[in-house]
Amino acid sequence: MTALLDSLPGISVVGQADGATAALALFAGGHATDVVLMDLDLGDGSGVDVTRELVRTRPGPGVLVVTMHEDEDAVVAAVRAGARGYLVKSAPPDAVERAIRAVAAGEMILSPAVAERALAYVLGGTRAARVPFPQLTQREREVLDLVAAGLDNVAVARRLGLSPKTVRNTVATVLAKLALRDRSAAIVAARAQGLGGGALDA
Repeated sequence: MTALLDSLPGISVVGQADGATAALALFAGGHATDVVLMDLDLGDGSGVDVTRELVRTRPGPGVLVVTMHEDEDAVVAAVRAGARGYLVKSAPPDAVERAIRAVAAGEMILSPAVAERALAYVLGGTRAARVPFPQLTQREREVLDLVAAGLDNVAVARRLGLSPKTVRNTVATVLAKLALRDRSAAIVAARAQGLGGGALDA
């Protein structure tokens, strides 16, 4: 991606960060840029949360999400957080360039596949507003649903066809994204949002 961007006229990469903490630290120092390319999976945090913080504290740069996720929940969460563009990583180079220039000009742009899904979401009514914890991925929400239903990591792993280690790591990510102190707090928060029925799905 860096090589592609540096090859485009009038576009240069002025900074990079390998995670949420590094990204926030980069901009805390008054880093100047016009467009921020943001992934949603940032290892130590959520790209949605970083987007929301950047938009809140530095309204100048436009955030263009570039991610593997095409699901409606991710699109809605990113746009609600303040992102002005949303591309999937499979987008061709010309689409990336077009999106960056559009966001730099203050426009909103979605890749065709994402736009179609988003439109279907809008036409479907208010379903998007009822999605619990939109900052979570679909897999993270599935794990949280089963945890809220009272399943332990081994049972969750068996239900979803994952390894217990993957489930444990996913639970840790959920706790971090939702700023919850432990599993019990996650269960309480999840049940308050209507989750916890996963164990009844057979």
